[in-house]
Amino acid sequence: MTVETAVEEQALARAGITDRAARARAVLAHAERRTGARSLTVSPVSPAPAVPAPVPTVSQLTTSELTTSELTTSLLTTERPPLPVPPALAPVLPDGLRRGATTVVLGSTSLVLALLAHACAGGAWAALVGQPAVGLLAAAQAGVALERLAVVPAPGPDAALVVAALVDGLDVVLVGPQVVLTDVDRRRLSARARERGAVLLSTAPWVGAGAVLEVEPGRWAGVGAGEGYLRTHEVTVLRSGRGSAAVPRSVELTLPLPRPGEGPVPDGTTTLVRPARTGLRLVG
Repeated sequence: MTVETAVEEQALARAGITDRAARARAVLAHAERRTGARSLTVSPVSPAPAVPAPVPTVSQLTTSELTTSELTTSLLTTERPPLPVPPALAPVLPDGLRRGATTVVLGSTSLVLALLAHACAGGAWAALVGQPAVGLLAAAQAGVALERLAVVPAPGPDAALVVAALVDGLDVVLVGPQVVLTDVDRRRLSARARERGAVLLSTAPWVGAGAVLEVEPGRWAGVGAGEGYLRTHEVTVLRSGRGSAAVPRSVELTLPLPRPGEGPVPDGTTTLVRPARTGLRLVG
């Protein structure tokens, strides 16, 4: 067993959970208590285990424990690969969704769902917080794995605590406009995401975000001579941010983007992989 493996297992043992699914259920149960909500189960879900004691903050750790915490943080953010993104976004997100980073997406719900879908396709667990306009049907049609998606429509006055609890246990946390946060809250949550190796996505401005994707609307297609359905939307995505994202870049896209598992075939159509029917869990 390597030192890195031992450190990671020690961190998980201190949290009291070694099973990934059990850990995610514990985080959802914690969020339920924060919001005062019950769990709505469409199909049977295993009972959530007892929520573990909070992991000590850096200020509460001894010198030896601090070294272990720093090593664990390094493992979570550098040893684990970034989460995948749609291939069309490679020009603006060449490194994918980097763990520990905060990314803002402004102006397109379809683009946000595409990011979540590809992250979930890679095995990630995700949460939607304060984004009630996003329906589960739309998420499923975009390719999001609903069996690994938690939804907290209204986090209430303890929004910062709810987001922090989800960051502790899940891979991607999408923070919507209904989440009321101060700039201090945002800085603390970004720091927590870096510590836990989670990805923060926001559909509202976020001070200190590593990358900002701003969508400029373009031409719609699908409507014929006064009738028909809107089917595609041509947009321009502008990227700005900090660090490696400080150099502005742009890419032109046609929304909706192909879902994970979709691909062109010789006749020009697409092959679809439909999401399986799974149990849903609503929090909040």
